[in-house]
Amino acid sequence: MPNKITKIIIAVAICLLVGFLSGFATQSSVDTWFTTLNKPSFNPPNWIFAPVWTVLYIMMGVAAGIVWAKGFYHLWVQTALYHFGFQLLLNAMWSIVFFGFQKPFWALLIIITLLVLIILTIKWFKVVNKTAAYLLIPYLLWVCFATVLNFSIWQLN
Repeated sequence: MPNKITKIIIAVAICLLVGFLSGFATQSSVDTWFTTLNKPSFNPPNWIFAPVWTVLYIMMGVAAGIVWAKGFYHLWVQTALYHFGFQLLLNAMWSIVFFGFQKPFWALLIIITLLVLIILTIKWFKVVNKTAAYLLIPYLLWVCFATVLNFSIWQLN
């Protein structure tokens, strides 16, 4: 049975792997298709995304590891981690749909669903461990920003 630190390391590695794989979809069009889009004035420079996402994936992994360490046999832990897994899947799907398939509208629908799942994940993480829940707040805020950005790009194009 892995200890708490091992579970955190495994969870961080999973989150970073998802981020790395999502990056392939992003890289496929960030220097081509994405440069041709009209973007709002608040669109950050492209270089900012990789470091921000790296920090967020690490924080997400730490949070998930803390929850997992409480014991997967607990119903609340299972529920929290199921929500976490689904939101992580949608997180990856957004990159694939937005950048890979180049479909901002469909990506917008995914990111709105992702926001709901992040909120539910935070709710369930808070039941298990408040620190784990608070570690997801920057992620929630960044995805709120990304949602506004996604909506603006869809509207402008």
